[in-house]
Amino acid sequence: MQFYYNPLDKNCKEIRGGVREGQPFRLRLFCFADDANADSRSDSAVYFGEGSDEFIKEKTPLTPEENACLLIGRDGEKKDSYPMTRTAYGWSVSVTITEKGLYFYCFYIQNRGFFVHGNRKNGRLSPYDDENFLLTVSTADYVTPDWLKGGIMYQIFPDRFCRAGDPAAQNGLPHRAEGRILRSDWGGTPYYKPDENGKVLNNDFFGGNLQGIKSRLPYLKSLGVSAIYLNPIFEAASNHRYDTSDYMKIDPLLGTEEDLRALVNEAETLNIRIILDGVFNHTGDNSVYFNKYGKYPSLGAYQSKDSPYFSWYTFQRFPDKYSCWWGIDILPEVNEESEEYRQFILGKYTKDATAGRESGVLKKWLSFGIGGFRLDVADELPDFFLKKLRKSVKESNEHAVIIGEVWEDASCKIAYSARREYLQGEELDSVMNYPLKNAIVAFVCDGNSRYLSETVADIVDHYPKETLDCLMNILGTHDTPRILTVLAGKRARTKDEMASESALLTESEKEAAVQKLKIAALLQFTLPGVPCVYYGDETGMEGFGDPFCRKCFDFSRADRRLIGYYQRLGAVRQEYADVFKEGEYREIFERNGCFAYMRRGKTRSVYVCANMSHEKFLLTSGGGYDLLNENFLPEKISLNENDFLLFVKDN
Repeated sequence: MQFYYNPLDKNCKEIRGGVREGQPFRLRLFCFADDANADSRSDSAVYFGEGSDEFIKEKTPLTPEENACLLIGRDGEKKDSYPMTRTAYGWSVSVTITEKGLYFYCFYIQNRGFFVHGNRKNGRLSPYDDENFLLTVSTADYVTPDWLKGGIMYQIFPDRFCRAGDPAAQNGLPHRAEGRILRSDWGGTPYYKPDENGKVLNNDFFGGNLQGIKSRLPYLKSLGVSAIYLNPIFEAASNHRYDTSDYMKIDPLLGTEEDLRALVNEAETLNIRIILDGVFNHTGDNSVYFNKYGKYPSLGAYQSKDSPYFSWYTFQRFPDKYSCWWGIDILPEVNEESEEYRQFILGKYTKDATAGRESGVLKKWLSFGIGGFRLDVADELPDFFLKKLRKSVKESNEHAVIIGEVWEDASCKIAYSARREYLQGEELDSVMNYPLKNAIVAFVCDGNSRYLSETVADIVDHYPKETLDCLMNILGTHDTPRILTVLAGKRARTKDEMASESALLTESEKEAAVQKLKIAALLQFTLPGVPCVYYGDETGMEGFGDPFCRKCFDFSRADRRLIGYYQRLGAVRQEYADVFKEGEYREIFERNGCFAYMRRGKTRSVYVCANMSHEKFLLTSGGGYDLLNENFLPEKISLNENDFLLFVKDN
């Protein structure tokens, strides 16, 4: 006797992924005869059929004699037992969960044991209630912004993307920014060596600005971009601007409030929205609020316990010993439990004449018409703060998006010994999809199709559909080496090596890496979620980690063929937006480095197949239209090593 339960098979679980409070759904556990027909297909044959549904069609169902029950419980709580009804194929049970949260479940089969999580395609029998299936239950009213789904994001590091005019001459620099080094050699190597005190100051600025970004909007539109995510733009001492000096001011090198408004308005005419980086876990020590060096006219927390900002920070020994992000003393951590801090970030946008300061950071910038916020180090923001933040943002604009920086599976993430509640309807809309990035790289570089398959299956199973359709699918960011360098397998041990000419790819290395990047981008653009292109990845930019992944965008050295490929992927997403916006993901084939799947829409479906193995696979497509080469496909196709295919068929 064989048993079968796959949470991604709607025959087994009627609702894929997370469910809502009060939403009934049915689970079915199948029972098959041991002599059921085996799959007689060749290991090297790829058939584009209905996916996992075919598994059941090929088996002989049994009516079991044993009883079975569902065991399900909220994280950290005792499981409840639900008797299952015996059927002609196994067992069935209808469930309704009335309280949001993260739930774990398995089945118990009389005289057989527990049926628990096994792999992406089936569970397994176990004598113990050990590894469970996961279920995210969100609030009944959890919705995410519809405008982001099916689109394309583009991430920009503002200082390095495009410079229009002379920012310093146009906007001036306050006296507190005297330590900045203004570079005139656009495209030069960013400073990376420590000073005499052993610190890397990140104080060299190339002058990229908001006007420059605005001038590049037509180019971004040609890529199909629908949202631009900007790394921090508020006044700060460092070129990365994660050490905020003043939340209420645009950094003068980037421009003015009028420049931001002009960028937002111009982008809106092209149906592009601007997403800002929200850095709310820490500030800079050289800031209005901490004012460690006395360069601001305010009374900072470092200067006096009477400071209106003193409650924002935690001092172990005033003033020199204080909590800071990862021990970096230029980034003093804020205390989100401070009522004054919460009011400043989340409250109404007003001027507090008594305190001489403004409040309502979120609401001020939302009033400019931005599309939402990406939250830096969301893991370090407590759940109660994220809930208040969501409420504040949605009060101002219910369609604004909230994206969290989370590097792991966000449905079951544990941070600081606490299970997080990101995707349960009261905190985030989306997260940066680092698990998918890692799996794509492993597949493209090593042919690890199983890892990719299991990663995608876990994401689809664990995340609510509302989150799944607006996940931020990345291949590179300002925190990671350039994807082209990664795919080339380039290595460097020291910063000096990373900065040297030897760090650049040879022509043959680059050609091989670009071929891999095309496959990686194809997966990024077609798997569930929204692709986010890190500026310059589409032009073939290279570089190791910070700061070499943050070099200046140089269009004169761009790989025009690679740009054309990204433009084609963008055009496909636009033409089949209905499929990519909410089309169901189904795995079709995974074996030995070959991976194939479909995105099933209401009337048509898009199919993807990539072969990273040394084997040849025979693909039976059943016809279809090749979306990359723009021609009709034959019935059968040989898929060789490094071959890939993107095609569409009517359902």
